[in-house]
Amino acid sequence: MRVVMFGYQTWGHRTLQALLDSEHTVVLVVTHPRSEHAYEKIWSDSVADLAEEHGVPVLIRERPDDEELFERLKEADADIIVANNWRTWIPPRIFGLPRHGTLNVHDSLLPKYAGFSPLIWALINGESEVGVTAHLMDDELDAGDIVRQEAITVGPTDTATDLFHRTVDLIAPVTIGALGLIASGQTEFTPQDRSKATFFHKRAAEDIRIDWNWPAEDLERLVRAQSAPYPSAFTFHRGKRLEVLSAVVSQNRYGGTPGRVFYREGEGVVIVAGADARTGRNHGLAITRVRTEDGRELPATEYFTSMGGYLTGRP
Repeated sequence: MRVVMFGYQTWGHRTLQALLDSEHTVVLVVTHPRSEHAYEKIWSDSVADLAEEHGVPVLIRERPDDEELFERLKEADADIIVANNWRTWIPPRIFGLPRHGTLNVHDSLLPKYAGFSPLIWALINGESEVGVTAHLMDDELDAGDIVRQEAITVGPTDTATDLFHRTVDLIAPVTIGALGLIASGQTEFTPQDRSKATFFHKRAAEDIRIDWNWPAEDLERLVRAQSAPYPSAFTFHRGKRLEVLSAVVSQNRYGGTPGRVFYREGEGVVIVAGADARTGRNHGLAITRVRTEDGRELPATEYFTSMGGYLTGRP
């Protein structure tokens, strides 16, 4: 098939590479300009550079809403558009233009985790699986019929970085497998159960601020979800920002006020956690490694030279 590709960052780059390696012909690529947004500088392999290396025409757009783009798409005479990590709304006159419409590739197990940063949100929420879905685009965000979907299991120590590397490897088989079904003439695919749909927003600084009223189990997943190269989860100690690089749920249970620097346990320092911590039935979060405001990384047992005091959400 003749394919136009809409995509950005490493997800788009992997999709374009899969298309270039396939039996299909990429006739045009549309991608976003480079961004200084913290999350968009991560996994930032250039779709434009890859297309140009292979002699594929490239258009740079923030939004696909201008007449020049529409005319170029008509001239491309595509059988299908393939989109992955396109960051703005694609209007119906664009996604419905090719003979087979538009195939969107999304890094979640739709209908759950539509929208942005699905791997991070899924890990924070304790999901047992994550994956990649290829679906036909329609008027609603990430809501079209599912053509192909593959999942991986989330392990007990997996970070968002681990899950990224494992799910990005699913892009090629999911995308090319879905195109194969469409090219074969199949037209009936799996409708999404919209009663199970969930939608999530882009990550921002407020989303990585530690709230010590959360249960320790949730905080431990937040720390894993904010693994390098993502910005680390942070708190404040004695008025200065302190990033939590690694942590585990404590073996013992600790009561008191959430945020209290309480006890050395194993290789970590336990912080009281949970809205009902005063009951003494909660596990704490045992922080094992931190980064200080001046950029020093060190074990928590070296940073916390004495017990007592509090970690807080604000200076």
